[in-house]
Amino acid sequence: MARSFQEMGSRISSVLLIVFLCISVLLMVCFSREGEDGLLHGLQSRFLMVSTPIQTIGAYAGAGIEAAQEGAADASASEETLSALRDRNEELTNLLTQAEEYRLEAERLRGLLDIKDAYDIEGVTGNVIGRSSDAWNQTITIDVGSANGVENGMSVMGPNGVIGQIISTSPGSSVVRLLSDPKSGAAAMVQSSRTDGVVRGSLTGSLYLTNVEAGSSLAVGDVILTSGLGGSYIKGLLIGTIVRIDGSPTDGMQSILVAANEEVSSLEEVIVVFSASSDVTVSTVPKASADTSSSGEGDEAGNQAGGES
Repeated sequence: MARSFQEMGSRISSVLLIVFLCISVLLMVCFSREGEDGLLHGLQSRFLMVSTPIQTIGAYAGAGIEAAQEGAADASASEETLSALRDRNEELTNLLTQAEEYRLEAERLRGLLDIKDAYDIEGVTGNVIGRSSDAWNQTITIDVGSANGVENGMSVMGPNGVIGQIISTSPGSSVVRLLSDPKSGAAAMVQSSRTDGVVRGSLTGSLYLTNVEAGSSLAVGDVILTSGLGGSYIKGLLIGTIVRIDGSPTDGMQSILVAANEEVSSLEEVIVVFSASSDVTVSTVPKASADTSSSGEGDEAGNQAGGES
């Protein structure tokens, strides 16, 4: 009896399958023959209107599940893998930093090479290894000394001009007194008129051209060079540019502010000059500038410089 029920069920299933197939074929034929406004096309449009939002929600849900699975995979990465990635990132960062340092150093050394060629300098290059913070004693320390041929009194230059003079040496280092030091004094001349004077430093670090003969022709923008008089500095080295002149040229009491051609605070390498050509014509305008709008600080520093002369 059970077998009879199974056979009957099988026959019913076959009949239903045939009926469904016939209905499907009939619907397909009707769908293809009726127009766009037909009943079956209308039912299809309504079905799509209902099913499209459901499909969209399903797609977003699937994307969220996939992202969650990826996040879970990342979170399950071993600590060893994460540590290796961190080490690699740190290594790449260090390499980039080192490459930038090499690039900047190459630019600075190129500047020293240019001025060495311009002045036909014989000398030795050194690195700045120390700086004084005392306004009364403005010096830097460099890593070349008597073992490298450095002697007291030698001129020292940066990529853009003279910065000071050697005042003490040891076998492996030397101390440079900067032009801006209140005790400094460099015999100088105006390049255009050949007017002599002395460039002195001050407590504020400003430079002043002093000891200029009354009635001398001076103008803002005049280039100041070392004159070589007295033997304190080699002749013809670039010091800076006149940026302000206060007072009358007839009374010999002018305050003449000079903008140094070299910014010493940012220097990292210098040249100690053993010998240089004194026939160089300086045609480049110094890059340094000074604030000429405020005279208070300059007048104070000029008085201090005058007192030192």
